[in-house]
Amino acid sequence: MTIKHLNQIELAARWNISHRTLERWRWTGEGPKFLKMGGRVVYRLEDIEAFEAERSRDSTTAQDGAR
Repeated sequence: MTIKHLNQIELAARWNISHRTLERWRWTGEGPKFLKMGGRVVYRLEDIEAFEAERSRDSTTAQDGAR
């Protein structure tokens, strides 16, 4: 069983955002779950996909948590 991890640069590229945004989200607790291994931060693919699914919307008027 292989567990895929992305570093912040890879995740930033996946979402087309700045890696600094991910740093800010970690500081404010807004982003996906992450692992800190020594001085290295990684994101498990399953946590990334869960974070994406939680933000899935059917319309622009849908509220957080509503589908």
